[in-house]
Amino acid sequence: MSLFRKNMEPRCEYCDKGSRISDTEVACVKRGIVACEHHCGAFVYDPLKRVPPRPVKLAVQKPEDFAL
Repeated sequence: MSLFRKNMEPRCEYCDKGSRISDTEVACVKRGIVACEHHCGAFVYDPLKRVPPRPVKLAVQKPEDFAL
């Protein structure tokens, strides 16, 4: 998965025209205060606002599995 995907799902959460004000709300220049999941026709993707999902933690069964 690339940071600059062409088929990015539009969300106000990572739109160039919005500023996050809480965990669930964004202050949009066009629409005012909206939910993070909201989107409109003025969506412009800003990759620096998107927070990628956390990596999956490695489930280590035994430390000996990684010993040399």
